[in-house]
Amino acid sequence: MSEFRKDPLKGTWVITENQRVRQPREFLVDRQQTKVTTCPFCPGQEDKTPAEVFALRPDNSAANQPGWQVRVVPNKFPKLRIEGELSQQTTGLNQSMHGIGAHEVIIETADHKRSLAQLEITEIADVLKAYRARLLDLRQDPRFRYLQIFKNHGLEAGAPLPHSHSQLMAVPITPPVTRDELNACRTHFNTTGNCLVCDLLAQEIADGRRVVFNDGDFLILAPYASCSPFELRLFPLEHNHDFALQDDLELTACAKALQDMLRRLHGLLQDPPYNFILHTSPPHHADPNNQGYWEALPQSYHWHIELVPRLSQIAGFEWGSGFYVNPLPPEDAAAFLRGTDPNLNF
Repeated sequence: MSEFRKDPLKGTWVITENQRVRQPREFLVDRQQTKVTTCPFCPGQEDKTPAEVFALRPDNSAANQPGWQVRVVPNKFPKLRIEGELSQQTTGLNQSMHGIGAHEVIIETADHKRSLAQLEITEIADVLKAYRARLLDLRQDPRFRYLQIFKNHGLEAGAPLPHSHSQLMAVPITPPVTRDELNACRTHFNTTGNCLVCDLLAQEIADGRRVVFNDGDFLILAPYASCSPFELRLFPLEHNHDFALQDDLELTACAKALQDMLRRLHGLLQDPPYNFILHTSPPHHADPNNQGYWEALPQSYHWHIELVPRLSQIAGFEWGSGFYVNPLPPEDAAAFLRGTDPNLNF
């Protein structure tokens, strides 16, 4: 019998189906490929993008020239622009403000043919260092309530360009998903004095059925109320609310876990399209009018990475009800992934 499951971190409900055991091959996606004659993210094409705002250049090459390993540029067609004022307006029941924010692209490698899963641990760590650098810079702008880093892998997941990259958007409003997580963590902390995620991780480790990876530094698990097949979350085992506070050693440990997660999915599901999202603490100036809201944030919140393979479509019931339907129990997904060699074919 199917069952309703609640995600204690997001507060969402999911219908988990378990009428029959489904195999990974049932979730393979026929990937589409975009034909690109000239890739603006490749070395030698730096003039095809806006001027870089950050780059890792091992050979100390000049800015906006070849020689970079990771490069960050403003999005050429940004959804939000950094120049201007918010200028909030209210008309009757309607509210609006100017589309102020930031929209950047993190080009993860100079090699057009290599995906993030194919990078070495040190190379993935450099990508994470670029994330950290941009978070530390943009959080200084008091207009921004949240900084969202995300990656779309594959055309089906929203990436029209095949060159491996991720994105960062700074927004002047706390996103609903972030707000719900913050509220859940704050309520649990006020009630128990504990971090909600730390308590969840201890419970999952004790149970064991949904754990995919645990090296003592990071834990990867299939969430109890997974919204979709093979959904995964990556957590640091040591409590920390803010990804941008991680030092180089911690980012390298994170890169090891992230590589493991991506390679298991790549091997089991033949390089599926996916989205991953970094959930981290908002800037501490995020809501100056809400006194006391952020005081316990370092104790109550716990940063993590969420990865959702794009293996199924959201249809009318999901849109209309808000209930996701997952045809594969996370316990089965975790078992399949644990049995996959992350270094196979790499």
